[in-house]
Amino acid sequence: MNFSDLALAEPLARAIADKGYTTPSPIQQAAIPPALAGHDVLGLAQTGTGKTAAFALPMLHRLAADPKHRLKLHTRALVLAPTRELASQIAASFQAYGRYMKLSVAVVFGGVPIGRQERALAPGVDVLVATPGRLIDLVMKGACDLGRVEMLVLDECDQMLDLGFIHDLKRITGLLPKQRQSMLFSATLAPAIEQLAERYLKNPVKVAVQPAATTVEKVVQSVVHVSQPEKLALLANLLEGEDVASSIVFTRTKHGADRVVRQLAAHGLVAEAIHGNRSQPQRTRALDGFRAGTLKILVATDIAARGLDIPAVSHVFNYELPNVPEQYVHRIGRTARAGRAGIAIALCAPDERPYLKDIEKTIRMALTQAPLPPNFRDLVGKTAKLIKSSPAAAEPPREERDYNRGGRPGRDPRAVVHADGRREAGPRRDGGGPPRSAEGRPQGRPGGPHAQGRPQGRPQGRPGGGFGGQRTGGQRDGGGRRSPAGR
Repeated sequence: MNFSDLALAEPLARAIADKGYTTPSPIQQAAIPPALAGHDVLGLAQTGTGKTAAFALPMLHRLAADPKHRLKLHTRALVLAPTRELASQIAASFQAYGRYMKLSVAVVFGGVPIGRQERALAPGVDVLVATPGRLIDLVMKGACDLGRVEMLVLDECDQMLDLGFIHDLKRITGLLPKQRQSMLFSATLAPAIEQLAERYLKNPVKVAVQPAATTVEKVVQSVVHVSQPEKLALLANLLEGEDVASSIVFTRTKHGADRVVRQLAAHGLVAEAIHGNRSQPQRTRALDGFRAGTLKILVATDIAARGLDIPAVSHVFNYELPNVPEQYVHRIGRTARAGRAGIAIALCAPDERPYLKDIEKTIRMALTQAPLPPNFRDLVGKTAKLIKSSPAAAEPPREERDYNRGGRPGRDPRAVVHADGRREAGPRRDGGGPPRSAEGRPQGRPGGPHAQGRPQGRPQGRPGGGFGGQRTGGQRDGGGRRSPAGR
């Protein structure tokens, strides 16, 4: 089958030809025809198989065949994605495929000011790509109306469920018209995904092109057994190899990623981290540099294991093995893209061997065991000296030190940052002070001195009575002293 056999609208066919596409990928061959016919689609395929075009091209074909005047605040096509990076990438694909159409595409996600997004949605758009949390924020502010959505796509649905977006999905779909075309794409068909499909899809055409737990055939996979303290020395040695053109290093935690970046800097290796605690400008700058080739090493958590389409990644290093074996499949799927070959190397500490066993069971193959370098002991000693002589690598950055001393929670690097950018302040390590919002304002806790968000000693007003009501604790008298009885 060729793209010409799909009889897509002329502007789409021209854009596809410009990109040099001739033969659809398996998921595109399976999903595009039923989607063009107006059927709901349940698509199962791992990342890197061309899923975006599998739903974008049918949606754009329908928009081209039935042009309508844009209505204020409304959108005709809605795509929901779990992360900011994936949302941006999907929006860029729509713009590329629809370059010869009079198409309006908007992308909204958290972590950036909402005002610009409100202005972009005000005149109405043809295609809206969004993360669930920010979309709900915009709907609640009256900046977006979902009442005329004709097409809905839930992309990387299994990851959206993993990130806890199920309640957001229910709220959003409750605002959509009953009569619409819906498509759901996922890398796995867990029971929760089947339930979601039953809820939101009507007699869907199910297409599956590759088992979710298989890995890319062109990825050469190996594992090196090494103790946890010695991993950095091994990683630095591997990254200095001549064949490592560009690489993604995966860690399990955000702070682990930051620590690896600092310690690699002590080796003279420039790396950038990408994870949920990084601001959107920081994440965008790192990805742009990585795509452009000016940045060779990207250190990431599993936020980057899905959807990032960077064809030139030569190596993936699992600095820490994932505790969910399916994430290993998504991680190494960042290499060997667009027909290229790739290399994936896992660094396995003794306490991670159960994770390795689960991974090998999931991918149905044993990873090739690679030896340590012959001069490894010297490398470990060199690394220890470099880190000891580098203050930045030996201790956490300033914001972490401030936090450990009871600094402002507004700078708390351990705050919970959702995949769509919504931020919740984390608990203070010293246990002191009230819970705070992301803006640093106190939040009351039942029975505590900051109940209802009022600091101790401040007056609680009474209707019509100014500040004459009871106080939560002792009050200051005219001379600034606090009386024990609050009088």
